[in-house]
Amino acid sequence: MLVPNSRGGEGEAYALIWTTVNGLAFLAVTAGALALFIRVVRRRYDYLRLGRKIGGRELGEALREAAARGTKRFAAEVFGQKKLLKDARSGVMHIVIFYGFILLQFGALDIVVRGLFGGPPPLPGYAVFELLQETTVALVLLAMGYATYRRYGEKLKRLKRGWKPSVVTWFIYSLMASVLLTLAFDRLRHGEEAAWTAPISSALASAFGGVGELGASIGFYVSWWAHLLILLSFLVYVPQSKHFHILTAPLNLLLKRTEPVGRLTKLDLEDETAETFGVGTVEHFTQKQMLDFYACVECGRCTNVCPASSTGKLLSPMHMIVKLRDHLIEKGAAVTSKSPWVPAFGAAEGGAHVMSEAAPAAIAGLPPPITDIAPTMAAQQAGWTLRPDAKPEEVALVGGVMTEEEIWACTTCRNCEDQCPVGNEHVDKIVDLRRHLVLMEGSLPHDGQRAMQNIERQGNPWGLSRSDRAKWIDELKLPQPAPADPLTRVPTVKENPNFDILFFVGSMGSYDNRTKKVSRAVARLLNEAGVDFAVLGNEEKGSGDTPRRLGNEMLFQQLAGENVATFEKYGVRRIVTACPHTYNALKNEYPEFGLAADVEVLHHTELLAQLVAEGRLQAKHEVKERVTYHDSCYLGRYNEVYEPPRDVLRAIPGVELIEMERSRSNGMCCGAGGGRMWMEETQGKRVNLARTEQALAVDPTVVASACPYCLTMVEDGTKLKNVEDRVKARDVAELLEAAVFGT
Repeated sequence: MLVPNSRGGEGEAYALIWTTVNGLAFLAVTAGALALFIRVVRRRYDYLRLGRKIGGRELGEALREAAARGTKRFAAEVFGQKKLLKDARSGVMHIVIFYGFILLQFGALDIVVRGLFGGPPPLPGYAVFELLQETTVALVLLAMGYATYRRYGEKLKRLKRGWKPSVVTWFIYSLMASVLLTLAFDRLRHGEEAAWTAPISSALASAFGGVGELGASIGFYVSWWAHLLILLSFLVYVPQSKHFHILTAPLNLLLKRTEPVGRLTKLDLEDETAETFGVGTVEHFTQKQMLDFYACVECGRCTNVCPASSTGKLLSPMHMIVKLRDHLIEKGAAVTSKSPWVPAFGAAEGGAHVMSEAAPAAIAGLPPPITDIAPTMAAQQAGWTLRPDAKPEEVALVGGVMTEEEIWACTTCRNCEDQCPVGNEHVDKIVDLRRHLVLMEGSLPHDGQRAMQNIERQGNPWGLSRSDRAKWIDELKLPQPAPADPLTRVPTVKENPNFDILFFVGSMGSYDNRTKKVSRAVARLLNEAGVDFAVLGNEEKGSGDTPRRLGNEMLFQQLAGENVATFEKYGVRRIVTACPHTYNALKNEYPEFGLAADVEVLHHTELLAQLVAEGRLQAKHEVKERVTYHDSCYLGRYNEVYEPPRDVLRAIPGVELIEMERSRSNGMCCGAGGGRMWMEETQGKRVNLARTEQALAVDPTVVASACPYCLTMVEDGTKLKNVEDRVKARDVAELLEAAVFGT
């Protein structure tokens, strides 16, 4: 055996030959692996470039601009692992692996130097590095052990199991073992004594102490080459697997939206050159949206919190991204005639993945748990199958990849996006698919279509007369403590042209019998606080949130334009509304349609909290209730309004405020967002029932909310559970009304 340690002149010659051959082999293998890595990344980049530009810019240009801006958020999410720590145990585990691999890259260089030049580099403080290296290896092995337990021992439902998720586990175990064995045999071949700065390799060297000088050299180079080949194989494997996120996730986070999360992309409906609106083929997605596909790590956090997945609908945000990624790669390979697999041997030729029409129903009846994603996970796994006879370029995006059932199941609650550690944005993709269905194919579930037609004709989802929009004022007469007191009125903008705040009542607050009581409470409280306000009355139109989330961008833009014109007509400068969906539309989306930047938009809980803090509203009467507050998605996750509703509740004497297990940023949707308010649930468990069960778990007497949709859904949930006699659903304004005026 030719080894560098051979004695004598002939041995030195052999050692020189070995060192030369070993070095050349190292260069050849490393260069080959790097060439394969570059090839596979380049091919996936070519697939990505099939997508639309990002605001008129290619991906590279958009990345350069984003990097030039630089953000603290990017650093917090990439290096601080902020999103991952939402699940503390998984987060800590991942931080150990993340930083462990960064440190071990220096260790890899150290090992390369040992194999090429005969020993460790003569650097000051090397002993400290040696200790850090071995400690890091031990911590990574512990973290990987816990990761394996989470997947195969604890069997978290959100994590996939099988050979694919296991490959990287064995890569890392083998890589860590090769590091320790290389260091141990290196100690033996140099005759180094055991050292406290290298505890693990010293112990291993002691265990292999009888192999002799030749055995130590053989053991070293076998371990050294094993380490190199595993490392380079992993390098080539990464971009061909979900672990491409190692490279793409930081880029994805760098490109993360800077505009409000509640603002959907505006369509230029007057563009005569546009061939389509929305997304009908995978190429209609932007390159940033496609980057999401590559960034997905398949951790399942999005699916785990999705109200549709949790209640047995077919939609799973994780599987949506994965299916779109598979489709992009298959279609991209067909269009570019370049195999996505490098090396290409063993890759299946022909065929494409298609969502089977025979995908099993996710769930039947109501399962014992409050929520359960297992049926949806199983249905997606069974449904996404490879059909050898299918051609990727002929597979329909809607129907073949994403079923209409999945597309319409989304409540747009954004819990998936809030949980995603790599910055994937799921909601815009769902809405873009809906836009294509509605604007290009005229396809919309029947009950949703009926709501759209009613909004088009009468300005509200029920189709009630436009002229009845202000009838709630007369139907719910305000108390008249003093017959001549003008503050008990609800004036229109014509009656009070010098108003300070416009009370935008919305369709629910104007027409829905239950929500009219909330409108009444808000009006009474504004009067009591001396707020100079007015309403638009019959001149008010729906905000357009429902049409926009259902994909009818044309109707939304029409409503937005008409409302903005009315605001300008009456010089509106401050708006308050009791509907978070309207609040989000006015605050985040209307500025793109002409609403002046200096118009202040408030949710009624923000204004009420302010009035209470200023002492303009006095909660004098005790309201003895055990209250749990349900966070509206469009108020909380979309606009970060968590404290004002709670501040109001804390100010009410007698109220005991308790939190549900899922609250604030992780609060579960009531099931009504994204236009689902106007569509029946035909599969699985009702989302509002699951959310009501979560509320009942803390034994409240009142479930408080600050959204008309949430109020309706929770109230229906208490009826389904037959607890409406002992557990009431109330808006925050109604509880404050009782405290201010007495019940």
